[in-house]
Amino acid sequence: MAPSPPSHRPRKKRRTPVAPGSNNNLILNVKNGEPSFPLVSFLWAARAGVSQWLILPLTLMAVGLFRWAVSLWGYSGFQVPPMHGDFEAQRHWMEITTHLPIFKWYTYDLQYWGLDYPPLTAYHSWLCGKVGSIFNPAWFALDESRGFESADLKVYMRATVIISEYLIYIPAVVTFLRRYTRMHGVHAWSASIALVAILLQPATILVDHGHFQYNTVMLGLFVASLDAILAGRMLWACIFFVGALGFKQMALYYAPVIFAYLLGVCFFPQIKIVRLVNIALVTVLSFTLLFAPLLVSATGIEARQEFASAPQPPLLQTLLQVLPITLDSKSIPYALLYQLTQTVHRIFPFARGLFEDKVANAWCALHTFYKLHRFDASLLQRASLAATLASIIVPCARKERPPSLLPMTLSLAGNGGLNKENRAWVGWANVLGSWTMFPLLKREELRVPYVVITLLWAYLLGLPPTSLETYHSRSTKDDPNSQFELHALTKILHFVFYVAMVAWHVLEAFVPPPAGKPDLWVVLNALIGAGGFGIAYLWSMWKLLVHCQRIAREASEDDDRKKKQ
Repeated sequence: MAPSPPSHRPRKKRRTPVAPGSNNNLILNVKNGEPSFPLVSFLWAARAGVSQWLILPLTLMAVGLFRWAVSLWGYSGFQVPPMHGDFEAQRHWMEITTHLPIFKWYTYDLQYWGLDYPPLTAYHSWLCGKVGSIFNPAWFALDESRGFESADLKVYMRATVIISEYLIYIPAVVTFLRRYTRMHGVHAWSASIALVAILLQPATILVDHGHFQYNTVMLGLFVASLDAILAGRMLWACIFFVGALGFKQMALYYAPVIFAYLLGVCFFPQIKIVRLVNIALVTVLSFTLLFAPLLVSATGIEARQEFASAPQPPLLQTLLQVLPITLDSKSIPYALLYQLTQTVHRIFPFARGLFEDKVANAWCALHTFYKLHRFDASLLQRASLAATLASIIVPCARKERPPSLLPMTLSLAGNGGLNKENRAWVGWANVLGSWTMFPLLKREELRVPYVVITLLWAYLLGLPPTSLETYHSRSTKDDPNSQFELHALTKILHFVFYVAMVAWHVLEAFVPPPAGKPDLWVVLNALIGAGGFGIAYLWSMWKLLVHCQRIAREASEDDDRKKKQ
């Protein structure tokens, strides 16, 4: 007797939904529908539209776990008296801000980690110090707590970094990515993959949670300003960016382009004087509120007496020479000028030179072959200013400026941001950035976190040295993704740097430097890194120009269609 036919048919394999304009077709292996790199595999279950209320908490817990794991290792200056390191600097700022009147914050014992970050960092230190003193006042006892090291203090300080990041940086990134991906028609699944990649950026984790810093607070305020720009809220963008500048002067990296964009929207496509005035007023008011506690504190009798007998900051000396009137050293205007100029003098220490230590920047690389200390400091400062202006003129001058505002790693969230070309370049630059920090991380016993976090990120994105998948050409001419395959020169260039990084690690680990050149491997690291960053800059400028040309072409085509209609 013949077997009866089955009562049901096997369900057909459902194809992954791909929304119009989605990034999905760029992160799947087109031939067999499988993930193109491991991070896609980890989020494979979310491809069919799993609620973001489930994906986001799991993502934040996972990236938080890696942050806390890194924080269990060493930190800057651990058991290295007498100055210790950045951990002690941040702890010391909590100490002085919680015990001293505000007017003394930027003048107290400057030889021992004097406060040299903008006021918002000082207020943040005050808050962390006040909360920490509830648990153990000895952590921040004035003068007596210098060099204090204990397990519970380490846990508290590490916790302040994570809490600050989860209150500022991560909400800003999540909100920005949600708005940015929706504007570009990127599928929610692709956005989740990009979010994980961005939050696991190795350099950010190693610096803040290993070395010890609060950089993500500044970065979060900057990303919040980008989100406000995308939303068309220019005044909020001003407030957030002033906050970024007020937390860490490193935000000045972004200032020229932000300024150019905000100025541009006041004149293009039409002149809007009211918007210009509002932006100017909000910016000035934001800076005023930022410095207000310092300036109000300077008007007291004790502050005026102390400032009258204290050495004048260089900037104050210059101002007093050009002012048409003579100020009494015990007057309120003099005290206000003293407080303001002393704060600026501490925040911008031009006397330190163009670079400190052996770092991967152009000036350090140039100094290796031609000693820059032969030149006058003022000449070097002018040369640095000219070089900086030359390097930023392209992104600042483009009228299609929004793409130029986007940091390199955040571009992973754009439409096509996870294609092979963009992923290879962004990944290469990030791995290179982590690699250039190794001499610093080695001194702080952070070699294991460096290896684990950097290789994990490379593995998740399918990058060398863990995988060569991104550099394989698998698409055909008929494949719509063939345009994103890597050029042969790109492959050669990246492989040269990857091989150089691996070879450097082997040499640094097993070959001692010559007796007369103990810093040979560190200098070589800086030179390779500076060259790589220069190449990454040129690629970014090229992609910016291509993107702006595409925007202009699409706008022209839209105008032509409207005219024909």
